[in-house]
Amino acid sequence: MTRSPFFTLHRDLPREGPGERGDVAWAAEMAALAPDARICEAACGPGADIPALLFAAPDAALIGFDLHQPFVEDAAARFAGHPRVTIRQGRLIATGDGLPDPAALGPFDLIWCAGAAYFEGVADCLTAWHAALAPGGHIAFSDAVYLTGSPSAAVRDNWADYPDMTDADGIAERVTAAGYRIVATRLLSDAAWEGYYGPIERRIASLRSGADAALMSVLDEAEAEARIWRAHRDEFGYLLSVVTPA
Repeated sequence: MTRSPFFTLHRDLPREGPGERGDVAWAAEMAALAPDARICEAACGPGADIPALLFAAPDAALIGFDLHQPFVEDAAARFAGHPRVTIRQGRLIATGDGLPDPAALGPFDLIWCAGAAYFEGVADCLTAWHAALAPGGHIAFSDAVYLTGSPSAAVRDNWADYPDMTDADGIAERVTAAGYRIVATRLLSDAAWEGYYGPIERRIASLRSGADAALMSVLDEAEAEARIWRAHRDEFGYLLSVVTPA
């Protein structure tokens, strides 16, 4: 299969967004996750967080899904033959196209969604996922937030494709509006961001020689994104929230 310039850049990267194993361990502790929990990783990408989820719940049954077939293929290859992991294509919220969503695959004790809920809207995802949770279940999701009331123009431009981006108080309002209560929150660390940008910057450097115009545009955009974070990390971050139905 011929991959797009985006997937040429992202193939075999360890992560598709900021995060680290400690984030998963913390969320599992906050959710009092049982060893035999039923877990869904929504928008799993290449499956970076699956090992940490399995470590947190060593007898868990885990379903990971992603909309993008190249990520599905990468994650499926990574966990091929694993008796407790199922990888498939799916959506965050059902659209009637036949692809499953968490509500169709559950019930789950934990839905883990790292940095992807904004594609459909945090409140919409949380509302739809009520039906996917087992009694006492939790959702752990991360979302980009502003850390200042007056972010610079460069930061606002960087997040122009997320016009509804808010701050921690705004996330709390969306959680409450969707019928949940917050159990705990924490900001992702600089190490979590470096775990994403470090590998992608090394990949960018390796691809520049011989890149065509389409690929060069993707490389430039990704490099600029990393540069904005390094220069303005005090203005925005990812807030990890563990929530449960109110």
